[in-house]
Amino acid sequence: MIAVFMLSALVLIPLGVHLATSAMTALRYGRSGRPVTPEYRPYVSLIRPVCGVDTFDRQTLAASFTQDYPDYEVLICAASEDDPAVALARDLVAAHPEVPARVLVGEDMISANPKLNNLAKGVRAANGKWMAVTDSNLLLPPDYLSHLVDCWQGDTGLVSGPPVGIWPGNFWGAVECAFLNTNQARWQLAADSLGMGFAQGKTLFLHRAVLDAAGGLSALGRNLAEDVAATKVVRAQGLKVRLPTRLFPQPIGERTARSVWARQLRWSRVRRDGFPLIFLAEIAQGPALPLASLAGLVALGAWPGWILPVLPAIWYGSEWALARYAAWPSALRDVAAMMVRDALLPPLWLVTFARRGFTWRGTEMAAAPAPAE
Repeated sequence: MIAVFMLSALVLIPLGVHLATSAMTALRYGRSGRPVTPEYRPYVSLIRPVCGVDTFDRQTLAASFTQDYPDYEVLICAASEDDPAVALARDLVAAHPEVPARVLVGEDMISANPKLNNLAKGVRAANGKWMAVTDSNLLLPPDYLSHLVDCWQGDTGLVSGPPVGIWPGNFWGAVECAFLNTNQARWQLAADSLGMGFAQGKTLFLHRAVLDAAGGLSALGRNLAEDVAATKVVRAQGLKVRLPTRLFPQPIGERTARSVWARQLRWSRVRRDGFPLIFLAEIAQGPALPLASLAGLVALGAWPGWILPVLPAIWYGSEWALARYAAWPSALRDVAAMMVRDALLPPLWLVTFARRGFTWRGTEMAAAPAPAE
């Protein structure tokens, strides 16, 4: 009897959480437009770090200059004059003289994080007290800056959000979208709906006073990734990280199995370093645990065998419905990609414990040493 109760809980609780988080995300996407707030349009510095040129960079960076926003500047930051992104950035600046924009080259060694070292000059040169630090591969809709500003509330310290994967070019690109959308975005949007928002480095929108109170940009180098540190320094000030009502797209294109694994393993190690207790619970993600428990119940004769295929049908059916409703990739290939993603979750979780750091763009990123007792 106890075994049946425990196994039933291991079926129903994960399934209930999966359905609840999907419903919470869908409710957010059901809201029309941006949050209803008094219109406020402060001067914003849009800061975009670049490193190399990817397939969609011309489109994503060009979107910086087509914002439906009255007063902003664009600062594109590169660490080296030899970076091929510098020529592209200068071409875009020249093509949009109507937008105040600069290309800044060089880096300040303020941390072990090369992205922060690249951004330091942009933060220093920014004319605005409000800053939107946005990765170069995010495709900004015309209302991107307006949406960020409208999300700000009295107790907000940072507006951030994970990307939504679009335009997968092959099956592994679809797997990448499955990780980004109905997995990571679903969890983060649900957490924010409960008042527990977490930052994601694709977008960091904040006031300079919040950054100064944290100790400056270098304070975001205290963890393996700047988004983890940003979450912690904002919460330390008694403020909240808030996510937009809708998330912003990242074109994915073609991916390989190796690149998807490497990227997800890197993010997994970031989460383990930054939020270890939450990371431990990630082993319960996906349908593996409830399916195994359901199989045990069937073997014990407690539940009928015909129910075994019902669970994955409900699991992936709800996920497909969420993707369809939110206008995320949702073809049959994408459902198959969700299944492959879930098959990768347990080995990713286990391999994460092999080491604490990772290599990012040729730079070894190591976890900060534990404080002395």
